[in-house]
Amino acid sequence: MYPKEAPYKVYCPPCFWSDKWDWRDYGRDYDFSRPFFEQWNELLHKAPLLGLSINSTTTVGSPYNNHSADLKNCYLTFDSDFSEECAYAVLITRSRGCFDCSMTMDCESCFDCMNLFKSSRCAGTRGNIRFCMDSFFLRDCDNCADCFMCANLKNAKYNFKNQPMTKEAYEAKIAEYTLHTRSGYERAKREAEEFWKTLPPKPAYDTMSQNVTGSYIFNSKNCKECYDVTDCENCRYCMSMYRKPQKDCWDVSGFGYNLSDAYEAGVTGEFSSNIRFCQETGLNLIDAEYCKNCLGGIGHFGSCSVKKGEYVIFNKQYTKEEYTEKRKKIIEHMDQMPYTDKKGNIYKYGEFFPLEFAPFPYNITFANLFYPKSQEEIESQGSWLLKDEERKYAPTMKSGDLPKSAKHVDESILKETVECEKCSKGFKIIEMELRFLKKEGLPLPQECPFCRMHEKLTLWVDNMTLKGRICDKCGVEFKTHYSKERAPKIFCKACYNKEYL
Repeated sequence: MYPKEAPYKVYCPPCFWSDKWDWRDYGRDYDFSRPFFEQWNELLHKAPLLGLSINSTTTVGSPYNNHSADLKNCYLTFDSDFSEECAYAVLITRSRGCFDCSMTMDCESCFDCMNLFKSSRCAGTRGNIRFCMDSFFLRDCDNCADCFMCANLKNAKYNFKNQPMTKEAYEAKIAEYTLHTRSGYERAKREAEEFWKTLPPKPAYDTMSQNVTGSYIFNSKNCKECYDVTDCENCRYCMSMYRKPQKDCWDVSGFGYNLSDAYEAGVTGEFSSNIRFCQETGLNLIDAEYCKNCLGGIGHFGSCSVKKGEYVIFNKQYTKEEYTEKRKKIIEHMDQMPYTDKKGNIYKYGEFFPLEFAPFPYNITFANLFYPKSQEEIESQGSWLLKDEERKYAPTMKSGDLPKSAKHVDESILKETVECEKCSKGFKIIEMELRFLKKEGLPLPQECPFCRMHEKLTLWVDNMTLKGRICDKCGVEFKTHYSKERAPKIFCKACYNKEYL
């Protein structure tokens, strides 16, 4: 995940997790004549960093994934786990044979879906779909089978645009759209989106939750301004916490899994507690502050890539008593001699790391999706921008020249380098993808995997932002993640429940 331009020492997962190196070799004494953050940044550039956050011992045949574990034969999946034969996915859990999907859980043989739960053989779904099968282009539907271009339905079968049909009429209607071709699939997708706009969407997704605000909150209580979270309690300003449970967390983004008492942290969790001002830190870790890539143990402060250490400061071990006393002195020193960044911002104890220390280019982070900035703005705030890598290959086929259908395509297509119709970069069709598309009667892709994922990520970002709206039924003001453009007609939660539940 670190580009070659980033000046860090990066290890592949097998080497990082091995015993071939010792994190203690990078230990150093704390210098009370210099600011804490300045010294920590030097350590960050010396200690090895984990190149891909994957559990290499539980991942089989899945080399090109990140922030993932327990995968088998998966390709280009991110923030995913316990899945098999999935590709081009973000936030996919306990699923099998799913392609171009995001935010799906317990699903099988799905394509181009978002926010899908316990469903199978679905394509083109949006909103929030649960317990559905053999359906296309659904939004906010539960327990539906053989439904096409529908919204707000429950317990339905053989429906087209919310109208019930006979089995024969339904199958004839689907055949009209020739979904196995790209033109037919895109036509149905556009038509479905226009139909969805005629019906009010579910204004908030907060299933089995109480006393919560935010968006996409499930099985949670007492959570304020939380987004895309599950099984959270007493949390504030958290996002993408989906591996249960999480309790008493504040300003934490991903990933959870029995995490408690965490503050100002990212990519943190798995049986950990009292994690503060850390990034990519956790895995059975208790009491950590200002750490990066620290995993397991107790009492880590200002350290990097420590594995199963106890009472560690700047990668150097101490007794419990020495650690307690030294930590106290360093915190006092951080307030007495704060760090000042290039823009004049002052960092004392209690502040997260300065942005100028971020090891990732701004333009390839989620931050750029939420707050896009120009190169000048990025550089002025101390961050940096990654320029597109020069490609040393020539596409062998234009996306427009791909066969109209995958039905009769043979494996020779796997040798082609296809030019993405959106970004012009080359991409490959992989074997399990072709096998899936042929089996399910779906079209070949004309965009590269990252353009396909970016479409859903853009929609996800919009879902993570609340907008003020007025209920078209009762006139009350409320907040929802649906803009006027995406949902011209909207009901408040009370009116929607009265109409559709």
